[in-house]
Amino acid sequence: MSRTGLWDSHGHLDDEAFDADREELIAQLEQTLDGIVNPGCDAESSAKAVALAEKHPFIYAAAGYHPENLKGIADNYLEQLAVWAQHPKVVAIGEIGLDYYWKENEPREVQKRIFCEQVDLAKQFDLPIIIHDRDAHGDMLELFQKEITGVQAVFHCFSGSLEMAKELAKRGYYFGFGGTSTYKNAQKVREVMQYIPKELLLFETDCPYLTPVPFRGKRNNPGYVEYTARNAAEVLGMEFEELAALATANTKRLFKKIK
Repeated sequence: MSRTGLWDSHGHLDDEAFDADREELIAQLEQTLDGIVNPGCDAESSAKAVALAEKHPFIYAAAGYHPENLKGIADNYLEQLAVWAQHPKVVAIGEIGLDYYWKENEPREVQKRIFCEQVDLAKQFDLPIIIHDRDAHGDMLELFQKEITGVQAVFHCFSGSLEMAKELAKRGYYFGFGGTSTYKNAQKVREVMQYIPKELLLFETDCPYLTPVPFRGKRNNPGYVEYTARNAAEVLGMEFEELAALATANTKRLFKKIK
């Protein structure tokens, strides 16, 4: 297996889908990827992400509370998040954001409050944020237009409109592209990819979900980020090696704590 020079800027290796072969897979990935950022989604997964980062030099963690995981959140959740924020291998607060797709999620106002609280904590510790935005584009854009400033961000697996992308790119926010960008019906995502400045582009897997072509339908893993990047190189008319180096530089610029 050859080294790709790529980072998976968003992969959930802590997920139970990897329980059977996690260490074997990580050993293989260390030979091919430059690094992985593993975001947490609640207290348990953030703790697992940090533990993986402590064990493996090329893995870094993010810690946060995903909008699907807000029920029963501890009153003092920000205290624990602040502890993780100071860990040398926690490079971001995330995965955080808004999700209006699942009706069983907490009400929109609760989601927005907890999201903004975590944004404020990220600013306190000079960390970027990793954003989940599903069926909440209007509210998310309004927050960044009217309320949220002074923090760097990546819109993970960006699914908004080209018009939204233009507004976010003007403000210097990053865009994460994963397996969905390889899907035949994802022309809108590829249009955003072609529009945004190349220095704002990151590649990710969101594994074990959103597996790229040609493995769609199977478990995703960080190694498959290469397929997303090679597809993007075709879309953008660039050499793969050039695009991989660019995306890696972007990843390290956003996540400043990466060594």
